[in-house]
Amino acid sequence: MRADRTFAYGAAAGLLGDLLLGDPRRGHPVAAFGRAAAAVERALWRDDRGRGALHTLVCAGGAAAAAALASRAVRGRPAASVALTAAATWTVIGGTSLGREARAIGGALAAGDIEVARERLPHLCGRDPQSLDADGVARAVVESVAENTSDAVVGALVWGALAGVPGLVGFRAVNTLDAMVGHKSPRYRRYGWASARLDDVMGWPGARLTAVLATLAGPAPRGAARAWRADAVRHPSPNAGPVEAAFAGALGVRLGGTLSYAGRVEHRPVLNAPGRAVDVADIERAVRLSRTVGWLTLATAVAARAAVRKGRTWVAGC
Repeated sequence: MRADRTFAYGAAAGLLGDLLLGDPRRGHPVAAFGRAAAAVERALWRDDRGRGALHTLVCAGGAAAAAALASRAVRGRPAASVALTAAATWTVIGGTSLGREARAIGGALAAGDIEVARERLPHLCGRDPQSLDADGVARAVVESVAENTSDAVVGALVWGALAGVPGLVGFRAVNTLDAMVGHKSPRYRRYGWASARLDDVMGWPGARLTAVLATLAGPAPRGAARAWRADAVRHPSPNAGPVEAAFAGALGVRLGGTLSYAGRVEHRPVLNAPGRAVDVADIERAVRLSRTVGWLTLATAVAARAAVRKGRTWVAGC
């Protein structure tokens, strides 16, 4: 079976598996990777960029290498190759769990239970929930849905299209390391530098594709394009900026502003200033847009791989 078909069938099966099953409640491979990465950190940690780069190489490089070996082991066996791609896709994709958590918080807000909403918010992002009122929680959820659409769905599929199973696994490994050590805290400012920068590089194509698809598929394409063009560069993250700005414009809401992370206050620029304030109903709208973007990403990735194969065939026949 051709590699483009292997990816198409396997990635579609994996994305469908995520839709139907979500993440496993126990024994998730990403959690196992996180425990292994934490053990490597305990052995290597120094307040030094070189040690942090070694940590990134050992963890992310090791995960990608293991995936490459697994891919090689099933080469020439179409059914096994599709199954491996499906399993890897299901493992690294987190769109359904993202939507479930967002909707759970939205349900608590709709019921007027701000304490439950605050209690669940750390499942989505690292903000200080006690500093947020109901509108602030809703805004944080919409921003997290937007950013994690790129991190937990689109980016992985993009790298799967580019590099197969090693691309899927490698992207998720780098993204997980960034979540663990890519902070600007005193402990990780230097040690986590390599993981954070590598995550920026690997997240770049997925973030732009997410913004493009959110603009095209959202209810306000012109507003999304305008907000992306005007506000993305003002965001401190090179990848979250385009995604959050496009979602803000597509949904017609304002995102950004003052945020609090573990007692550290950040004043971020407002994205889509002409929009209205986020309300609870916008959480469901954001989740639906996120899911649409995920399936459109799969279609785009499959089409791109098929186009590349045809182009190579044409060149070879000239």
